[in-house]
Amino acid sequence: MPESTVKHHQFPNGLVLVAETIPSVRSAAFTFLLPAGCAQESEERAGTAGMLAEWITRGAGERDSHELISALDFLGVSHSEGAQTSHTTLAAATLGTNLIDALGIYADIIRRPALIDEEVEPIRELALQSLQSIEDDPGTKVILELRKRFYPDPWGRSSVGTEAGIEAITPDDLRAFHEAAYRPNGAILAVAGAIEWPKLLDSVGSLFGDWTPGASSSLQLRPGGPNRDHLHKETQQTQIAFAFPSITIAHPDYYLARAATAILGGYSSARLFTEVREKRGLCYTVYSSYESHKDRAAVVGYAGTSTERAQETLDVTLSELKRLAADGVDSEELETMRAGLKSSLIMQQESSMSRSGSLAADWYHLGRVRPLDEISSALDALTPPAVSEYCTRQQIDQLTVLTLGPKPLALPEA
Repeated sequence: MPESTVKHHQFPNGLVLVAETIPSVRSAAFTFLLPAGCAQESEERAGTAGMLAEWITRGAGERDSHELISALDFLGVSHSEGAQTSHTTLAAATLGTNLIDALGIYADIIRRPALIDEEVEPIRELALQSLQSIEDDPGTKVILELRKRFYPDPWGRSSVGTEAGIEAITPDDLRAFHEAAYRPNGAILAVAGAIEWPKLLDSVGSLFGDWTPGASSSLQLRPGGPNRDHLHKETQQTQIAFAFPSITIAHPDYYLARAATAILGGYSSARLFTEVREKRGLCYTVYSSYESHKDRAAVVGYAGTSTERAQETLDVTLSELKRLAADGVDSEELETMRAGLKSSLIMQQESSMSRSGSLAADWYHLGRVRPLDEISSALDALTPPAVSEYCTRQQIDQLTVLTLGPKPLALPEA
């Protein structure tokens, strides 16, 4: 079977096209990263990026909202749109034979949305409903609030915005954000699956080559915090969330960081799951995960437990952080972690949609695409002594802890 092939091209307007041919699939998928995330919106209009991501799909080019959805359905396009911190992401998958036609529709969505005023109020109502749903989901709320305290603003913002921001947003605000942030310089289009590179390159050039660059935005960072906090809410459970700094994807020790995070709480036999849930029965859900912006990263953890056992849950969780640094990891833990990450890589390769997302993320973080063999080799090279040594360097002394529930807990000193 022929191997997959990755190619890339940067157009004069700054748009980067990166594509991987996967001979074993008939589908093709693309992920468009636009430099239009909630970090780029004004604090007074929080929610702009998310509302605009919904608005651009309600008619574009010569198609009204119904005609646009019908055209995508006719091509069998599965799609999603949404705003995150750094980007607005548009992702779509279809048969390889329909890829170019689908990209043509998305050229209208991104560059020539109808932006009809009458559509804004229904979108505002959806945004407010989404915000309310978070209030009804304490586990999600505590993580979103944790990020606001851990990261400097605007990197800790949530794409759902705020009630005041959503209520204040006008159609002209959304148009201005589209004009400023939907630009080719800083945008990445990643395509994976059954593709023909020369045809794809020519088509993307025709569809997006004359897109005018815009001015790059500069972000003014403001401190987050506090790094110890409690949110009062009369709930049956107490939510516990923590974060501490990690290293970015581009750092040479990235795979050591991923290994340490996974062994701490990334799978069902990891330290937190075993000690907090299995041995003591303190909670049903407990985990740790790794997340990274381009120039900052974190290990984020969570546990949801009864109010009566919340203090013990917090204490055991934090003791596991310290024990990982003090005791290191053993070979069985490392092998379990390695098998899990490798399995996810294989599944990722089998999905053109997942692969296009990985191509876009790699290019954003690294300016290149990591071959799967490179990732596999890096995982194979990990040893218990190397991961254990890295664990002693984790910055748990810079811990941010947030709890949500009917009463505060005794938190470690900052």
